[in-house]
Amino acid sequence: MELDALKEAALQARLRAHAPFSNFQVGAALQAQDGRIFGGCNVENSSYGLTMCAERTAIFRAVAEGAKRFTRIAIVADTEKLTPPCGACRQVLWDLCGDLEVILFNPQGETETCRLRDLLPRAFDATFLD
Repeated sequence: MELDALKEAALQARLRAHAPFSNFQVGAALQAQDGRIFGGCNVENSSYGLTMCAERTAIFRAVAEGAKRFTRIAIVADTEKLTPPCGACRQVLWDLCGDLEVILFNPQGETETCRLRDLLPRAFDATFLD
């Protein structure tokens, strides 16, 4: 039941995406350890480098609302091939969430679940800064 709520939050976030240039709408929903769900969508800018991905929007929103620990994230795009987070999102997720469960899916019902460590092997984190 919780998984359905997480996926629905990602689907709803995707509907709010601002993607006038690529038309590539992505939604993400991040679940905190306390059960709260934080949605995020991609927000494009004409200067593509200023674009914010759905995953980072969700995590920044969660942190801004006081969440500190996370269990999983659901990511949805209307693509035949399921869309994983980009490299920047993987790094931010690793730093702020650790090895959380990643659920990739599309509106047609295809789903794949993995761990973040599988998407970001040999991750760089604060332990290298000691």
